[in-house]
Amino acid sequence: MTYRLIALDMDGTLLNDQHEISPQTAASIKQVAAQGVEIVFCTGRTPINSIPYMEQLGLHEDGYVIVHNGAATVHAGTREIVHQFPLAAQGLDPYIQYCQQHHIHFDINTAFGLYVDSIDQLQADAGKMYDNFLMTPQVLPPWSEFTEPVLKLSAFASIEQLDQAYAEWSTWNPEFNMLRSGEFFVDLMHPQSSKGASLQALAESKGIAPSEVIAIGNYFNDLSMITYAGLGVAMDNSPMEVKAAADEVTLSNNEDGIHHVLVKHGLISA
Repeated sequence: MTYRLIALDMDGTLLNDQHEISPQTAASIKQVAAQGVEIVFCTGRTPINSIPYMEQLGLHEDGYVIVHNGAATVHAGTREIVHQFPLAAQGLDPYIQYCQQHHIHFDINTAFGLYVDSIDQLQADAGKMYDNFLMTPQVLPPWSEFTEPVLKLSAFASIEQLDQAYAEWSTWNPEFNMLRSGEFFVDLMHPQSSKGASLQALAESKGIAPSEVIAIGNYFNDLSMITYAGLGVAMDNSPMEVKAAADEVTLSNNEDGIHHVLVKHGLISA
């Protein structure tokens, strides 16, 4: 099989637990890209903290990042938003009230902007998270003052708090796509927004069939692209449900799992 596009999740897949691309994985991706295979990042991150990794690999001039778990697709070289899924922001109000009442941190995202209800009272763990992900939040304005489409609400809390919130929100009117995007994160997005939907739109715009796509990920937010791609791969550090949905399982993000996929399928030599 000839593969023309490889979609890579970032945290837990492309990046090791130190949030770095290992030298082996970097060299392998560069080698595949030099053969004309398109490399696309599909991540829950923002353009601001995903594009630098594209730049590190030298893929940014003509590359794309699918960000906010599929809510937007951005050209890494020009920063142009080529596709996005705006949501009905006012519908988020009950979820915001729930978060405030249950002491769950949340932020609101546009393609490039990040907003919180209070910077002065930012929880210590939330502040650390933003530092780790190189993000600078702004104060959340009224919806009427937004000049860019709202794409996502992301809730950040303990596993137990989010388990409870997810269970309760699941009983509400399903106005949004609700996604467990990490152990400590729940995202609310446009009902049609997903990594798989945006990957499909990008591939179709380039005349690339699903059978010509490899998608590699490690968490529930990767399921839509893993099942869309002709070859869907789960990392060894994935939950069992993700492994079960994939065509195959590779080594973990700390063991150059991406490199091993590329070797196994003949895209590079060992």
